[in-house]
Amino acid sequence: MKLLLSIFLLLGFNLFGQNKASNEFTFNEYLGYVKKYHPLVKLADLNISEAQASLMMARGGFDPKIEIDYEQKRFKDSEYYSILNSSFKIPTWYGIELKAGFDNNDGVYLNPENTVPNQGLTSVGIAVSVGQGLFINQRMADVRKGKIQLKLGQAERNLEATTVLYNASLAYFNWKKNYDEVKLYENYATYAATRFKGIKISIEQGDKPAIDSIEAGIIVRNRALSLEDSKLKLAKATLELSNFLWLDNNIPLELQDDLIPENKLESTISETLRTNDLLQNASLENHPKINAWQTKIDMLTIEQKLKSNLLLPKIDLGYSYLSEPSYFEKYRFEDYKVGVNFSFPLFLRKERGSLKLAKYKVQDAEYSLKVVRLQLKNKLKAQQTEINSLIKQINIIENLVNDYQTMLRSEERLFSFGESSIFLINARENNLVSSQLSKINVANRFFISNAELFKIMANPD
Repeated sequence: MKLLLSIFLLLGFNLFGQNKASNEFTFNEYLGYVKKYHPLVKLADLNISEAQASLMMARGGFDPKIEIDYEQKRFKDSEYYSILNSSFKIPTWYGIELKAGFDNNDGVYLNPENTVPNQGLTSVGIAVSVGQGLFINQRMADVRKGKIQLKLGQAERNLEATTVLYNASLAYFNWKKNYDEVKLYENYATYAATRFKGIKISIEQGDKPAIDSIEAGIIVRNRALSLEDSKLKLAKATLELSNFLWLDNNIPLELQDDLIPENKLESTISETLRTNDLLQNASLENHPKINAWQTKIDMLTIEQKLKSNLLLPKIDLGYSYLSEPSYFEKYRFEDYKVGVNFSFPLFLRKERGSLKLAKYKVQDAEYSLKVVRLQLKNKLKAQQTEINSLIKQINIIENLVNDYQTMLRSEERLFSFGESSIFLINARENNLVSSQLSKINVANRFFISNAELFKIMANPD
């Protein structure tokens, strides 16, 4: 009977060591689905499209413009007046506007100011702002900020996409952790049931006391309870993972039951997330968060220049050459229209206050950028230290698992010879299970630590 019990024990170890052939859903493949199809990643890409639309809108301030104003009044068969004013304006960059116009007015009671030749009156001229608005104005500022907004949109897109991929990675790691725990408890539940069956046979043959069946039965039920709880956690983790799986046209995708997580993720995660490259070429100069703050500073600086320009007097000069359409080719210097518009606040309190606020905003953003730069630098060092420490912990825990396995096998051999007890076997097995659970947890921490580094560097492409 001792030989029979030894066979059952060896069968348990063989069951524990088996690996079922199944279809792996690798981490790299999973992230590929998230990058390509997840709606929040697509939503992050909209930041760039919105920035391009903002730039287009800002450039619209320099679009040529056609204006036509026509009024006519008739009363008791008399044409009081008919007034046509049309113009074509081309805004240019440095506060200069080119314009051309045509006026054709007629009527019995026409205002003498609006009297023009019978064929109408054409004009070609220029308007220049020589004070406010010469080197910078609202239109110029909007275009400059629109160009910078493109860089900000790219930075914000990278940050948002990185957050989505980071959360998706955590869901995958949690799925793998719970899957590994389920497989662990399944193996030990099968092992405990096999051992319980062998002990019952030994009791029937009189080789073991009946109390051993109670002890072995307790182990079976404990393993079944742990297995059921781990299955519940796995089901919830699977549903959480499915939140990140989508197909084209925003169709949600459910994870198939036969898919399992990647088995050797420890050796591939650094390649999938490119954490080794990030550590070797760690540079914060092109970090999206730093770029975002720098672009905000640039836009605030443009706003500051615009506020500073308001301290200048407002002087608008205009000149238009006037001519009848048929005589336009003959230039007459004496036919023209000129205008000057001048205004200047005496105390400039509004303008000076606005400029101070703009300067404070720039300083505030610069201080924030320095803090962000230092925080990222320290986070990068801390994460690198954590990853190196977890690699050492994984090696240590693997050695512990091997030692506990050796102790358990030795104890079971002694038990098969009648020199040990089921209580000692249970104690050895509990230690082994605890060490293997610790191995799963340490591996999960290692995965999360790599994802944290990926999130810090924010390079989703």
